[in-house]
Amino acid sequence: MTYQKLRKFTEIFGAVCGGLLISVPAISQTAVAQQPTSATPQQSTAKINPCPSIFYEEPHNSRVIVPQGCPPNALTQRLANQGLLPTARTTTSSPYQAGVGGETPQAGATTLNPCPRIFYEEPFNSRNVVPQGCPPNAFSQGQQPQGNISSQGVPVTPQSSTSRTTTTQTPSASQQQAPSTTIALANGKVDVKLINDTGARVTYQVIGDTEARSLEGKSNVMLQGISTPVTVTFQREDGGLLLVTPQASAEQSGMLEVTLNEATDLAQDTKAMRIQQNGSVFLN
Repeated sequence: MTYQKLRKFTEIFGAVCGGLLISVPAISQTAVAQQPTSATPQQSTAKINPCPSIFYEEPHNSRVIVPQGCPPNALTQRLANQGLLPTARTTTSSPYQAGVGGETPQAGATTLNPCPRIFYEEPFNSRNVVPQGCPPNAFSQGQQPQGNISSQGVPVTPQSSTSRTTTTQTPSASQQQAPSTTIALANGKVDVKLINDTGARVTYQVIGDTEARSLEGKSNVMLQGISTPVTVTFQREDGGLLLVTPQASAEQSGMLEVTLNEATDLAQDTKAMRIQQNGSVFLN
């Protein structure tokens, strides 16, 4: 009996020890499985330099306007001195392009100054027509038909009107210029095809005929039956320089093709085109 009790006790003790040995790895694995995984390090967000050095290297130094808040480069400083920069610019992290690679600025990114002071400085004061709604300069007073000045919405006193008209009716020899081209008119009227070869939107206006309109980059528009004499004004909405090239159409009589390109020299910049009753075309 003693032997049987000892044998049974040994079997029970062995079963208990075996169970403990089997459960230890399982408990270890469960503990390991319940350990939280290490958090993935959060990716750092790279900060963009709003004023990269490329804006101050050629050709960008003389062709690209820097973003608002950056030190001005050569082009920005020159346009600011001439009053051609927009009066307000929305601060963005993207570069503010001006005639490089044909980029078109986003709509609503700029607000143009409708009456830059360059229109009231020589030689533009006596050669350029101011946009509608701006105070007339010397050229506007002398070239507009009688009664059209008031359509620009700016009252003019008789004294200043008489004074300005007297000084601009007989321009000096230095203000005379040869026509850029000549076109044969049809009953005193001309068709004008505007071809915008720039990548920027251009604002144009036929003075006394149309309101200011926009012409998208790489597009064209036909203006038909315009009575002469007439003045057409141009302005790139990104503040860049504009080269205007008029040429009589070889396909259609009485049509003037006007190509708008990006200009890199301030001397080439054109703000207005004048078509006389004899078909002579002048650029200013």
